[in-house]
Amino acid sequence: MPTPQVTAVLLDAGGVMLFPAPELLLPPLHAAGLEPTVADLLRAHYQAMADCDEPDREPSRSQFWRIYLRDFAAACGVPPPEVDTVASDIVGLTDGFAWTHVGPGVTEALAGIAALGLPVGIVSNSTGEVEQALRRLGVVASPGDHAPAGLAPGIDVGVVIDSAVVGVAKPDPRIFALALESLGLADADRATIVHVGDSLRYDITGAQAAGLRPLHLDPYGFCPAPDGHEHLRTLADVVALASP
Repeated sequence: MPTPQVTAVLLDAGGVMLFPAPELLLPPLHAAGLEPTVADLLRAHYQAMADCDEPDREPSRSQFWRIYLRDFAAACGVPPPEVDTVASDIVGLTDGFAWTHVGPGVTEALAGIAALGLPVGIVSNSTGEVEQALRRLGVVASPGDHAPAGLAPGIDVGVVIDSAVVGVAKPDPRIFALALESLGLADADRATIVHVGDSLRYDITGAQAAGLRPLHLDPYGFCPAPDGHEHLRTLADVVALASP
């Protein structure tokens, strides 16, 4: 049976477009004697997300950031006895919205997605600040097309759903329903709507529960349960997949 044509694109923010700021992550790693590159930090992010996605490890919402950072520090090569210290030091440096690094190739990939002419929305488990950050960083177009100085204008999106604002979080399918309603797609065929995310537990499981077509952004093949859903190596792969 042929795969249905894609009619709309939903995107996660963290791990798809935005990543924790390297300038906040590096000092504790340097203090531990490590010299990771930005590419190393991105790889460690996906390893940490995969570790958090393991079936027997489901961190509570309140503990997710600290547990993620422990896995992140370990993925960067921090010795086990120092992992808690490094993670705690990063927690102290990331008091506030820390996801301010735009991933490599994201701007170009989003331009390609926008050129498809499909409805686009963002669905993020966040802290109430993700829309402002996306606009400030030039990822999403600001009202009136006033891009921040020195940055590309960003792409137009129909909606940015932030879990802290709407009061429901992935994997609850209701958060996707809110996005579809805002995009005028409440009655659309959900099997033709893709959601791109980096978390098996939150993005893939949530999108499946909502009846959407999940696409797991998994650049290094770290997914702990890869069967039963599609994987992408880069965000730009969405363009080829969704092109008529």
